[in-house]
Amino acid sequence: MVLKLGEAKEYLRVDGNEEDMLITSLITAAEQYIKNSTSKDVNLNDELAKLAARILIAHWYENREPVGKTGKLSFSLQSILIQLQYSVGDST
Repeated sequence: MVLKLGEAKEYLRVDGNEEDMLITSLITAAEQYIKNSTSKDVNLNDELAKLAARILIAHWYENREPVGKTGKLSFSLQSILIQLQYSVGDST
């Protein structure tokens, strides 16, 4: 998993267990999104992958309505995903 539940909850500043199922689902969706946007071989332990997951999870968590406040995700997320896509296989 790209992030543990506790890491995501800390980033979202969520206390309690009421949202655990939702956040776990968002973590799984973020992982799939990252893999589909970059490569099936992307290193999910990479700090850029973790940052991308945090951005995605926060966006989805804060915009639960069918039509969110913003139609596009941030430029920084797109940049991170491109970097991950082209760094697959690097030994660094």
